[in-house]
Amino acid sequence: MIRRLFAEWLGTLFLLAVVVGSGIMAENLSGGNVALALLGNTIPTGAILVVLILVFGPISGAHFNPAVTLAFAIRKEIDARSSAFYVVAQVLGGLCGVMIAHLMFDNAIIDPSTTSRTGVGQWTGEFVATFGLVMTILGCLKARPEAVPYAVGLFITAGYWFTSSTSFANPAVTIARGMTNTFSGIDPAHITGFILMQLLAAAIATLAFKWLLDGEPAAATIPQTQESVG
Repeated sequence: MIRRLFAEWLGTLFLLAVVVGSGIMAENLSGGNVALALLGNTIPTGAILVVLILVFGPISGAHFNPAVTLAFAIRKEIDARSSAFYVVAQVLGGLCGVMIAHLMFDNAIIDPSTTSRTGVGQWTGEFVATFGLVMTILGCLKARPEAVPYAVGLFITAGYWFTSSTSFANPAVTIARGMTNTFSGIDPAHITGFILMQLLAAAIATLAFKWLLDGEPAAATIPQTQESVG
């Protein structure tokens, strides 16, 4: 369990270091072109997700996301105690990743965001993004488990561009991005709305795909039994 929690912490740390660091770099190099900055933020994020899932999948399942952990808890493939520990590791890893990104770019270590991301459009975007992410994971686990890392990276890459919220789809990422007043930030006052929609979408997607896939056990690339994670 300690190794699994360390993997979740370290993987989420690297995810946020890339999300925030690439956002800072993209904004610095884009010359004020927001579309170019978003592209510069998107490609590294999708790429690092593929790498991190390939590296940490065999150890912890590479959740890096409380919404994903919730999905597997609903499926009874991870127990409540382990789920809670996973979430704590993910949130702490995300915060550490932001601090490392700030350190690399000579920003204040903790610098809460002032970027407004709220309203029905943004919340709907987060629902769609998180539903789609869980859909991607569960659907691939059923049919092509070896494709999960690539499918997740591709979905998030697409999500940056087709959702109004730029596809956070992750409560740990959302909390961490509240602590960076850079391109990828979100005002801490707006975090709650995002997280509620993310968790709701994860639960609905999990139940929907349990029905759609007839409740058959999926091939496992993410550790899935209470025995395996406890």
